[in-house]
Amino acid sequence: MQLLTKTVEKSIPPLYSQEENPDPQVVAKFFNPCGAATWYILEGSWKGEVGDPDEDFIMFGLCDLGMGYPELGYVSLKEMKAVRLPFGLGIERDLHWTPKPLSVIEERVGA
Repeated sequence: MQLLTKTVEKSIPPLYSQEENPDPQVVAKFFNPCGAATWYILEGSWKGEVGDPDEDFIMFGLCDLGMGYPELGYVSLKEMKAVRLPFGLGIERDLHWTPKPLSVIEERVGA
């Protein structure tokens, strides 16, 4: 699965662009199909130059690793792509996700 299509990338606001918004929109959702980890993405920006081995898309959002302590933090697209799960699976993007206010997600996960 392609985690970040051009359409999804364009829908993600740049890092720090929603800092003043008291209830920002969660625009994308990534999840572990074999476990409880879920990442609710608010913002993201490219780091590094095109073609640079350190080039990465850094995202910010609510990270729920399924341990009962969801928290706001950063996640690397490069690291998500590197995750190898049983049966040849990897981290997936929710293809049916519709943007929701962060407060709705926080209620759902108990943050």
